[in-house]
Order: sequence, then C-alpha cells, then structure tokens
Amino acid sequence: MTNEVPAPSTGHDRLARLMQRGTDFLGCEVAILGGAMSWISERNLVSALSNAGAFGVIACGAMTPELLDSEIAETKKRTTRPFGVNLITMHPALDALIEVCRSHEIGHVVLAGGLPPPGAIDRIKAGGAKLICFAPALALAKKLIRSGVDALVIEGMEAGGHIGPVSTSVLAQEILPPLAAEIPIFVAGGIGHGGLIAGYLEMGAVGVQLGSRFVCATECIAHPNFKRAFIRASARDAITSVQIDPRLPVIPVRALRNKEMESFAAKQREVAGLLDTGAVEMAEAQLQIEHYWAGALRRAVIEGDVESGSVMAGQSVGMVKEEAPVADILRDLVDEAAKALERRGHN
Repeated sequence: MTNEVPAPSTGHDRLARLMQRGTDFLGCEVAILGGAMSWISERNLVSALSNAGAFGVIACGAMTPELLDSEIAETKKRTTRPFGVNLITMHPALDALIEVCRSHEIGHVVLAGGLPPPGAIDRIKAGGAKLICFAPALALAKKLIRSGVDALVIEGMEAGGHIGPVSTSVLAQEILPPLAAEIPIFVAGGIGHGGLIAGYLEMGAVGVQLGSRFVCATECIAHPNFKRAFIRASARDAITSVQIDPRLPVIPVRALRNKEMESFAAKQREVAGLLDTGAVEMAEAQLQIEHYWAGALRRAVIEGDVESGSVMAGQSVGMVKEEAPVADILRDLVDEAAKALERRGHN
C-alpha cells in the first residue's frame, strides 16, 4: 500500500470528464460540433474539424441527393474519423437524402428546420444512425425525446443563419436542469470563448456547437472577402431579418448588416404578391424564400460579394479576430475552458 497523494485534477482533466458523455456519443476527442453552414460546412472544413478531434457536420442545405452523395464520398477521402450530416426537414427530397446517408453508413444525422416529418425518425434510426434534433423550446424538447431522438441541440437567437426567438442562456436554464440526465444535450448560439463552454458543461450539457468561430479557419473555403467581413465585424453588426408579411412564416435570419438585408424585404413583398394572385401556394412560397437565402449566401461565401450576398453570422462574430487553422482554434477553446474550470476549482 502506498501513501502517495494523487496528483491534483487539472482543468483539462475536469473538462474531459464533463465532455465524456458527449465524446462517447459522437466518437470524437472534443465534444464540439461544427455548426452546419450552407456552402461553408463542406468536405474541407468538415474533415479538418474531425481530424483535429472535434466533430464536423456536412450542411446538406439545398443539395440534391446526388450532390450529397458526392460530398460525403469526398469528405471520407479526407478523414477516417466520424462526421455527421445535417438535413433540412422541409427538403422535398428528404427521404432520398436519408437513404444517401444510410448507404454511406453515416453514424450521426442532424435534423434542422422544424419537427421531423412522419416516418423520418424511424428511417434514420433504421439505418443505424444516431439522430440529433434542434429543440427551440422545452415543450418541443420533451416531444422530440418521446419521439425517440438520441440527442438534442438547443440553439439560441445569438446564432447565425436561421434562428429562434429565445436567447441561448434562457434556453439552457429552461432545458438543461430537467432534461440533461435524460438525453445528451449540446448548446449552441453565441459561443466564442471556452469559458462559456465550461459554464454550459457544468450546467449539464455534454458539449457545444460552434459555427461562426470556424468561418475564418484556414481550411474553410469561404471567399477572402467573406472572412474579412467577419474579422472586421462586431457583435452589433450581426442583425436579424424582418418579417414583412405575417402570412409568410419566415424564420428570421441573423447576418451582417448590408444591402442584401434590405433586398430580402423586397423579396418577401414579391412572394407575398404571388400569394395574393394565387400564382403560388404557401409551401412553394416558403421554398422560394429558402432558395433565395441559399443563392444570397452563395454569392457572399463563394463569389465574395459581401454587399448583395448574405453574410450569415452569429453575434459571436466580434470574437473572430484572425484567420487560423482549425486545430489552433480548437486548442484555444479547450485551453480557455480548462482554465475557467481550474479557476473555479481553486475558489
């Protein structure tokens, strides 16, 4: 028998323990999901995140099944580590996209954009994948758990892209205490520093999801103009779109203030006019709005037009200061989280 005193637990040790349920669920080293950003979360960034120990997620967005099939295959060429695929519930070819994921034996599917349509959950899980869904309210979180999802992401309005009406901090307080023991929950929206990651883990989250923080990764294919816009922006520059016509169930979008945000108002008026004349039905009107965003985002991300394109960004954009490799960004976040836990342990 030895009288040796065990070495004190470090912040990194504590962080690993707090993240273990998340890392076990995802099959990675750091329980940080890459937020699925259309045109950005593709083979290069996704594989870089997974190779660095986090969990990359392909943003399927408006891709056809053929394009998704190719994207998954190309990502597999770049990493042997686990990654997931984010599918939009309103995609007209959702069943075919689920089948593509199944054919590639994708281990984790993330469903975004609303409650899963009938049969989608069963089809995804029948293919052997774990299903992650977004829960913008406690009642919906409970409904999704009853439906059989395997994990939840609670994302607040500070996030970039399509957002809900409630802040991340409020959602975390509402959802984590009653449900964290029941199902793995990841927190997203406005996270740019590891200290906040530590806080959510201590509340019961198993990990977090970050998007904006990785846009200026060197591995990200976003146009230099897009990255410069991020580096120059402050939190108050990331504003939300305005709903012009109450008949159009337009989900607000958070993006950097530019001419495009004004153009979206004009697009809504155009689509509302088509509804007035009966030229389109509501489902088609919604799809037109979604296709508009996909095109506007592509102009900014791929072509570098950051004035007439959509520069979707979360409020954490003000913490993006420079371009850096994914591995460096992750290391900074992990070190910040570990230091925060260490400080708390010493107080």
